Amino acid sequence: MSRYHAELRMTGHGRAEIADLGSHNGTYVNGVRIERAVVTEEDLVGVGHATFRLVGTELREYVDTGDVSVLVQDLTVRTPEGKVLLDGVGFPIPERSLVAVIGPSGAGKSTLLGAVTGTRPATEGTVRYDSRDLYSDYDELRHRIGLVPQEDILHTQLATRQALLFAAELRFPGDTRKDERERRVDEVLAELGLTPHARTRIDKLSGGQRKRVSVALELLTKPSLLFLDEPTSGLDPGLDKTVMELLKDLAHDGRTVIVVTHSTENLRACDRLLVLVPGGRMAYYGPPEEGLVHFGAKSWAEVFQAFDREPDRDWAGEFRTSPRWSRYVGYGMGGAVGPTDARPPAPPPPRQSKLAQLSTLCRRYLAVITSDRSYLVLLGLMPLIMGGLIAAIPAPKGLVGPPGTNADAASKLMVLIFASCFVGTGNAVRELVKERTIYRRERAAGLSAGVYLTSKLLVLGLITTVQAVVLVGIGLLGVKLPASGTFTSPFLELVLATGLLGLVSMTLGLLVSASVNSSEKTLPLLIVLSMAQLVLCGALVRLAGKPGLEQIAWLAPSRWGLAATAATVDLGHIIPSSLEPDRIWLPDLNTWSLDMGVLAGLGVVFTVLAWWQLERLRPKRRRGRL
Repeated sequence: MSRYHAELRMTGHGRAEIADLGSHNGTYVNGVRIERAVVTEEDLVGVGHATFRLVGTELREYVDTGDVSVLVQDLTVRTPEGKVLLDGVGFPIPERSLVAVIGPSGAGKSTLLGAVTGTRPATEGTVRYDSRDLYSDYDELRHRIGLVPQEDILHTQLATRQALLFAAELRFPGDTRKDERERRVDEVLAELGLTPHARTRIDKLSGGQRKRVSVALELLTKPSLLFLDEPTSGLDPGLDKTVMELLKDLAHDGRTVIVVTHSTENLRACDRLLVLVPGGRMAYYGPPEEGLVHFGAKSWAEVFQAFDREPDRDWAGEFRTSPRWSRYVGYGMGGAVGPTDARPPAPPPPRQSKLAQLSTLCRRYLAVITSDRSYLVLLGLMPLIMGGLIAAIPAPKGLVGPPGTNADAASKLMVLIFASCFVGTGNAVRELVKERTIYRRERAAGLSAGVYLTSKLLVLGLITTVQAVVLVGIGLLGVKLPASGTFTSPFLELVLATGLLGLVSMTLGLLVSASVNSSEKTLPLLIVLSMAQLVLCGALVRLAGKPGLEQIAWLAPSRWGLAATAATVDLGHIIPSSLEPDRIWLPDLNTWSLDMGVLAGLGVVFTVLAWWQLERLRPKRRRGRL
């Protein structure tokens, strides 16, 4: 929490008033974020991970150590088309326990995980966290929940301790001292047995060690609830057992741990077992050792086979009428509290200022890039190779000549423009989608989509600008240029035009990266976009006066990038043509400024669309409740 978070004031009328002191995590009264509010002994005051109650004239603290009760009440999830993915699932989660969720593919395990964590709320039903509605109080309670998805949620190019330190910067309040963050990281590394691997790159660790690093990330903020999705996927039986034993120790050490798994070999390490059947219904909940007895089977493989053989059997109904339901579900649900009144959501408390987030993200991104030597070599070679190809194009007259005498100038500029587009788009087309899992988790923890995108724009923009200068410098080496451009030296104007074109192409690449759902789709799209840029630039095919094609070309950055360079060298007059030069190629400052302005405008549009796509990935909130 912040060093000076809130202040309790006693008024002259014997009333107590709590006032937030501009804290990073916010102050909450009964789940609602406040700036100032009157409190009574019946109110719960939330400050960071601590909860307080008023006793007389002072606040008494209850530290959230993990001893919390969780009640999952009748969760139902329906798609917009009406398909039921989860059907009335409800169960109590004991304090300091390890709960496993198993079931055949399509049974709704991941859907349940999203509903219970609040990242994808159920259509109906509630989740009670210490008798508080998780969905209504999500902005406060989400800081007490850790979620480890199946995929890596850390940059594997970084060393273990380095990655956790960056994560601590993003998740801890801005006024947390550096030594405090480092101390907490070292504590977590020691707790999970990762201290010997603190300086090892994450991608050099074994599968089990990498999973422990992901768990370490979530333990930084001392969550009371820890959820894991398929933590043993891809691990051998020995590592499977090691991970489950680790989770058992974490649960009994002061947390409630829920793990979704396909593995059934080490379920005895769990305190409770939840079995889902296709259709998202609960077929069993109770101690793992009683599960096979309930189904009358010798192995879980037999149980899953029975689910396939008898799809119409009411497995959930049979469990509900069994004594085990009364013992392990009904009894625990007896203290459930009814739904609370709906209220508008409190704004999410920022973990850091946006400027501090941006600084952390830029430094982390640069660290990721510099740690990957092969990627660094590729970034350096790309403009050198492309510039060399441009330089190899014959252009005896350079980019000058009497009217209608220099056909080579158009080819030279066309390849320069294509190279700028390809380099800019290629730099960015994978940068968002490859971090999708990391972004989703950090977004749920309070990261701003705009700040995240800005960090990519700044770092990639710097790289792309340097590449553009190298590209033009090598590509036009020894090429004769006009005596003057539209307002300054032709070389500088060409650098400005190709540099801006590279930046706009980069924003187009980020838009593509934010729009696709897998890295494999980016390469075909990069090829298609690059070919489209080549055709629509206006040097390969004359676009002026062609209805439809000309209008489509207005959306192509290459069209305006070529136009700006054409204006600089007066391309419309020096190339052989019996037609009037394209009006956006005219060699004057107004035309050059128009070309550059439209190009910059396209960059703004692509950036806004990329931000919108990222914003759509934020954790969903349930309509009508929040």
